[in-house]
Amino acid sequence: MSDHILLIIGMTLVTYIPKALPLMLLSSRTLPERFMRWLEMIPPAVLAALLAPELLLQTIEGKKVFFLAFGNVFLLASIPTLVIGWFTRSFFGTVAFGMATVGLLRYLGQ
Repeated sequence: MSDHILLIIGMTLVTYIPKALPLMLLSSRTLPERFMRWLEMIPPAVLAALLAPELLLQTIEGKKVFFLAFGNVFLLASIPTLVIGWFTRSFFGTVAFGMATVGLLRYLGQ
């Protein structure tokens, strides 16, 4: 039982310290404008890195293959979804629209 408690405490520290340490060290400082602009680019870069493989690759016979065709429902749905997200700036609205678009394309036989 004590091994489990030590494991939980260790995992808590490993998770909490990397998040809290920069917050504590940088909260009283004014960061350079260039660094702040760089930080603002991290979420879009991470989102692009997560989405690109799902939109552009397909698994065929256990191998990931580049799939840029009209049969790629997710890629087709991503185009109008990107436009809706750009103009509305609503996360949930964009996700709902994207899901509805994928459903509609599948229903229409794409």
